[in-house]
Amino acid sequence: MERLSAFVLRRRRLVTLLAVCAFLAGLAATPLAIQRLSEEYAHPGMPAFDANQEIVRLYGNGGYQRPFVPVVVLPGGMRAEEHREVIGRAFAAVAAELPEARVVSYADTGDARLVGADGRTTFGLVFPGTYSDGSPPGGGLGETPDESPVIIAAMAPVLPEGSTVHVTGLDALAPSADAGGVDVPAKIGIGAAAAVVVLFAVFRSALALVPLLISVLAVSVSFAVILLLTLVTTVHDVALTTMPLLGLGIAIDYSLLLVARWREEQARGHRGDEAVHRAMRGAGRAVLFSGAAVAIGLVTMVVLPVPFLRSLGLAGMVIAAVSVAVTLTVLPVLLALAGRRPEHGPARPGDALPAGGSGTAGGSGTAGTPYHREARAGRAWSAWARGVVRLRVPAALVSGGLLVALTVTAFGVDLGLPESADLRTSGPGHEGLAALRRAGVPAGSLTPFDVLVTGDPTRAVERIRAVEGVSAVLAPRNPSWRRGGTAVVTVLPVAESGSDAGQETVARVRRAVPGTVRVGGGAAQSMDFREHAYGAFPWMLALIALATFVMLARAFRSLLLPLKAIVLNLLSLGAVIGAMVLLWQSGWGTRELLGIQPTGSIGEFVPLTIFAFLYGLSMDYEVFILARMREEYDRSGDTAHAVVEGVGRTGRLVTSAALILFVSFAALAMTPELDVKVFASGLALGVLLDATLIRGVLVPAAVAMMGPWNWWLPGWAARLLRVEPSPLRADAPRGP
Repeated sequence: MERLSAFVLRRRRLVTLLAVCAFLAGLAATPLAIQRLSEEYAHPGMPAFDANQEIVRLYGNGGYQRPFVPVVVLPGGMRAEEHREVIGRAFAAVAAELPEARVVSYADTGDARLVGADGRTTFGLVFPGTYSDGSPPGGGLGETPDESPVIIAAMAPVLPEGSTVHVTGLDALAPSADAGGVDVPAKIGIGAAAAVVVLFAVFRSALALVPLLISVLAVSVSFAVILLLTLVTTVHDVALTTMPLLGLGIAIDYSLLLVARWREEQARGHRGDEAVHRAMRGAGRAVLFSGAAVAIGLVTMVVLPVPFLRSLGLAGMVIAAVSVAVTLTVLPVLLALAGRRPEHGPARPGDALPAGGSGTAGGSGTAGTPYHREARAGRAWSAWARGVVRLRVPAALVSGGLLVALTVTAFGVDLGLPESADLRTSGPGHEGLAALRRAGVPAGSLTPFDVLVTGDPTRAVERIRAVEGVSAVLAPRNPSWRRGGTAVVTVLPVAESGSDAGQETVARVRRAVPGTVRVGGGAAQSMDFREHAYGAFPWMLALIALATFVMLARAFRSLLLPLKAIVLNLLSLGAVIGAMVLLWQSGWGTRELLGIQPTGSIGEFVPLTIFAFLYGLSMDYEVFILARMREEYDRSGDTAHAVVEGVGRTGRLVTSAALILFVSFAALAMTPELDVKVFASGLALGVLLDATLIRGVLVPAAVAMMGPWNWWLPGWAARLLRVEPSPLRADAPRGP
């Protein structure tokens, strides 16, 4: 790292010029990159996704789309079978108002299963296709335009006097946030404002603007890289929000560490380029290894065959790599420039540099420099670390026990589609659901799924009707259901598709139909996604853990420290998922904290993306702390002292960096999209949990318990890793 800083400082004018050019290029590239981003949530290679795409291509509706379910309750004494014609006219009026829609009712099929047990309650399905605002079929739950008013306005005048019309369905029942959300610039502004406040609290000088400047440069350059990536691959627009907020946190993390170490070297009496070289020697390696840890974690998403997840991973890797590059090249130049300023403030009595703080070339090491506080570890964090070391066993048991309990809770995670029982309990959509329940209509009628048949569908319909768990099969003989030598068949299961029983029904239908029949629908697509994304996840996790172990073993010259870091990281991630189960499935505080009703399930992509992001971000903090502990142990030979000094030196930095990231992700959670809200709240919760319970308690307690074994690297392992060995030795108490 010293050679890199020497190389950079010898060419500081060139580096400055290149940084300015890169920033301007990034500004110019940003609007072009945004225009080239994709908005399509594709899942290529998954059978249900391909079937859904073909259904939408041929029919313009259905597939993954969730239908609206109009429920008609005729006046007392009237029966649906006696008024089939007028029911047909009412649903035909809906088709006239929504010409792109595919509509089916009791009038089209004569199927008694579309009539309730009371004889006067009947329902139909409306797949609206392209919505009135021009958006295509699909979208997250509750994000689709509400066509209920159009449906009711079309049907009510046609039905007999005294009839009631309700429109239900999963989208009509979807909970929504009380607030309208915050747009992307506002989210970034909130994160930037939080960063400024925290940085000024840390540095108490104009140096607070330096990490923010580095993050702005990193984000700008990253958009230029994203533009280049769009020329060779598809990049989803999730990068537009994720990359600036993630960059705001990561780039500030890295520059915060380097600036703090530079201030410490200034306090020890080193000036000019020498202070920069020494800061790079101590903190530069930590920044490099932290960036590698982030990249390793995000590999999880890059290798998945899901474009929008791959885009998340690519955006994260790009911002991490650019943040490391900018921090290790541009920041040394800025620090060298800042180090040339004359020192301010008279010396105060009692201010003295620690031993070894004598001046070097470029400065005398006078005690009255504005950085004199940086020569010592933080008193509060040092006191905290001493308490954890003294009570290391109970501290490890209490914090570890809480994390294990949350991790066990995580095994109850539900990645399926939401069920109606967990959605709205009031409003028009719930009134329609209640009418269906009173009439004895199976709940699965809310979650039908389409099947695409090549040729005559008669035989396929017979097979599907015979499948256990199927309530009805709808296949009207009209152009809206038969096109281009194909037929679309809609299957109504008894149980909702989001339940285990509903998914078993989908699986049985798939096994029952011949190869010319393709099963689509949201449940089938969700099942395929989970199989593709999570099927090989254990093997991928093992490879990521192995790569992380080798990297950290080289960084810390230890066998046990990287193993401990990986175990605690996985435990931390399990605890976050467990907390998400409590928050979003059980509803512990969801309404109070976020102003939204929980849905009883967590998005299928959420655990995977939370793992990919938090694995690297959590390892960031681990590397910061353990690198300093290793440095202090090499200096003193005393594990207890290394823990106290390491936490005392990095505690404030880790807390500040985590606070910035927490606010950034909390800002991202201020959005009306439920899936994004769940994802962002999980990241915010993970950062908070990791920076407090894990790094503040469990890490120092575990290191103190392992004693000299932390630092052991036998000769054979050192030869494999191509680093110097670290023989086992007894802790040497630090002298006065």
